[in-house]
Amino acid sequence: MAESSSRRRPRAIVVATLLASTVLAAGCARFDERATTPFEPEPTDGGFAHIRPAEPTEEPRDDEANEELGPCDDPDPAVIATCLEPVTGIAVLPSGEAALAAERATGRIMEVAPDLDPVEFLRIDVEASGGGGLLDIALSPAFGEDRLLYALITTPSDNRVVRIAPGDVAKPLLTGLPRGASGNAGALAFAPDGSLLVRTADGGNPASATNPASLGGKVLRLGSLNPNSSIPPEIVAAGARGTGGICPDPGTGTIYLTERTPGGDQLLEVLGDGSLRPLWSWQGSEGASECAVVGTDIAVVLTDTEAVAFLTRDEDTGLISGDPVRAAEGRFGKLHGAAVGLAGEIWSGTINKDIGEPVETDDRVVLIPSGSGGGVGPD
Repeated sequence: MAESSSRRRPRAIVVATLLASTVLAAGCARFDERATTPFEPEPTDGGFAHIRPAEPTEEPRDDEANEELGPCDDPDPAVIATCLEPVTGIAVLPSGEAALAAERATGRIMEVAPDLDPVEFLRIDVEASGGGGLLDIALSPAFGEDRLLYALITTPSDNRVVRIAPGDVAKPLLTGLPRGASGNAGALAFAPDGSLLVRTADGGNPASATNPASLGGKVLRLGSLNPNSSIPPEIVAAGARGTGGICPDPGTGTIYLTERTPGGDQLLEVLGDGSLRPLWSWQGSEGASECAVVGTDIAVVLTDTEAVAFLTRDEDTGLISGDPVRAAEGRFGKLHGAAVGLAGEIWSGTINKDIGEPVETDDRVVLIPSGSGGGVGPD
């Protein structure tokens, strides 16, 4: 990582600026009881129209006038951390004032905060070929006491889930997930009951999603978080195509998935019988990746179109009501990862060095306000 300047905008400025932000609507096709037609989003300013530029008559403070931005100082107040390697997973720490960011290719997990330089929290050995590596992370529900972290990683022989703590070695919990020349992806999330959910990809073999003998293309619930356990994982749902994310509702436990396929992307709900109910479809491949539940909204990171879409659920039917609200469109480049902060903001990372057009401060961790206009950031 390039050496970072210690200059950071105060956390209060980050929060105040983002609190003034709003997001504007866009979306595509909706699944509900009405007939649907494709919807083309209108270009927006990414939901940050209310960031106030400096007035021409304003005089800079002495410390600002005498200090130039360093190579890792990003002028965008929504940027939390800079000069990272591509970030594939985010986990907000219990304080809400910092997060852990997973770097795909290096296996590093970095602690990031609005006014501090990134610090290495721990590192895991990974195999980064074929788009694999450190794919996602999730904090133990008791992280404040046990400091345990769960990670989905690629090794030379498979994709697997491991448990690790600072100063320790990674201990396997689930091995043998399909690995291939492509399609090495997946996501982790804890359900409200404390069980660990795994959204597996197909390892480059689409047929694995419907193959009951394969763990690819499934939603799995780990039977135990003990590395020595012989309890097999429960298959919660099958048929999860391509790559994508997973996000349980912290209140109800309802599980949502995203699917990213060449034919189009979808947001899906896992029903009680394990079937998948489509809630929303994008007519093209917008790169639906990670997701997060924020109140009645579901935030979906759209990597290819460089935005976050907020989809609002009807409280009675669970279906999507209205068109998605798009935020940060084109502002940060290729986004990946989604975690909800204490005030409802979304923490996300960028993967511009992998597939985008990186700027000097890439890759980055950023804050994005919720689609409902709620608070955005730690105090």
